[in-house]
Amino acid sequence: MTATAALRLKGLEYERVEFIPGQQVEPMQEIYGEGNHTVPGMLLDGEPVHGSRAILDRLEQLVPEPVLYPTVQVREAERWGDEEFQDLGRRMPWGALYFRPEAMGTFAGGGSLDGPGTDFAIRFVRGTWKYHKITAERLHDDLAGLPGKLAHVEQLAADGVIGGEQSNAADLQIGATLRILLNVGDLRPLLKGTASERIARDLFPDYPGDIPAGAFPAGWVPAS
Repeated sequence: MTATAALRLKGLEYERVEFIPGQQVEPMQEIYGEGNHTVPGMLLDGEPVHGSRAILDRLEQLVPEPVLYPTVQVREAERWGDEEFQDLGRRMPWGALYFRPEAMGTFAGGGSLDGPGTDFAIRFVRGTWKYHKITAERLHDDLAGLPGKLAHVEQLAADGVIGGEQSNAADLQIGATLRILLNVGDLRPLLKGTASERIARDLFPDYPGDIPAGAFPAGWVPAS
């Protein structure tokens, strides 16, 4: 999401290739080298660039306007969004889908899955838990720490680092994770009416997926 939004912001044409989660490891490493198995990656005239931060930095060199890195604070916020916040956008939706696997169909733009589809989703979600190293303990801790991370995002917006008239690298990095979190019904009350919600919906208005509220066990989700 982050890299795609940056390409659009820079006005660059691109061809997008998507992988089924978990099946990208071998082809990604063949292109970007051993250990570089996560998405996104970009080939720029044959030059492999791996990771959203590296991609955005390369795009900034290629097309200076509009500026993605207007200040040092933006670079630091982008780093925080990548290193400390982004994994929540992976673990929390897959964590919630463990309890509501039929909702996986909504991420493809459809409705809830039927019985056979849900059986497939259960197997698939179990695989993603293993791949992303998700455990119930880790998920519980993620949820407990989420209000503090969201408070940091709100402070970044209040300080003018993100959420301004011109989107920057930190907006794209942090906004992508926020948008994914909005697909989890249990988390939407924490974001409702905040700068975080505004940034996420402004940058990524049409991101599919809806995991109904009540997926996480009772008492796991902090009060809004």
